[in-house]
Amino acid sequence: MTDTKDLNFWQKLNLLQLELKAPKTQYNSFGKYKYRSCEDILDSVKNLLQKYNLVLLVSDELKESSGRFYIQAKATLTDGDIEISTTSYAREPLSKKGMDESQITGCASSYARKYALNGLLCIDDNKDSDYFESVEEAINKDQEENLRDLISVSPKTEEEICKLMKIDKLADLPLKKLKAIEDRLKSLVKDNAK
Repeated sequence: MTDTKDLNFWQKLNLLQLELKAPKTQYNSFGKYKYRSCEDILDSVKNLLQKYNLVLLVSDELKESSGRFYIQAKATLTDGDIEISTTSYAREPLSKKGMDESQITGCASSYARKYALNGLLCIDDNKDSDYFESVEEAINKDQEENLRDLISVSPKTEEEICKLMKIDKLADLPLKKLKAIEDRLKSLVKDNAK
């Protein structure tokens, strides 16, 4: 392998981008997808920065436009002589349930920093190509209520059905499994009536 001292800045940047592995280790249970955070990216890049004798700086600045506040994040990579930077913006929401103002700013900062790092380090943050294939459409509210009515006249409880189907709540039941569970419950109701 070539000694990293023999590489110019652009070669080091290229190798860092090629070698960087920043897996999606976080999980959003509401949206049912994996993602990576700003912290995940920073943890993943630290050893490569040391290997290639590069420094990564991340900063942000509060900007105001038309009465709304935006966080401008800047990610800069340098070898001490040459540097390259990318910027990204995130708007602070007017309010976010369960958060105070400093937490709202922190979330916007983290989001903007993550996307500045994505641009600088060539990280594709789109959902995996098989994401839409792996997420199953859940039943709608009417189907959920109809199923709940059927459960109420069956010998099974809602908790038993959720445990059987390996779901947290009835609303998470995959649509493609609805008919099978309805048929099973109807059969139990019929057997119970005998």
